[in-house]
Amino acid sequence: MPTLKIDDREFDLDTLPEAAKQQLQMLQVTEAEIGRLNAQIAIAQTARLSYLNALKQHLPTPLEQVQAQGETLKFS
Repeated sequence: MPTLKIDDREFDLDTLPEAAKQQLQMLQVTEAEIGRLNAQIAIAQTARLSYLNALKQHLPTPLEQVQAQGETLKFS
């Protein structure tokens, strides 16, 4: 007999009222959706990091920035 434990209380799933079974089913669907969304967030964060790293490769170095502005570097 499968059981459900909530707030330190156990319930026999076979004897739950139909309304409770429906709420449990919706809770399971919601948990699955949260898991799916968390996976999507992880994918988006990985892509963001990849784009940031690619952007950094295309940015001018400090020396290139100075040269582009026509300034002279001074060494002490």
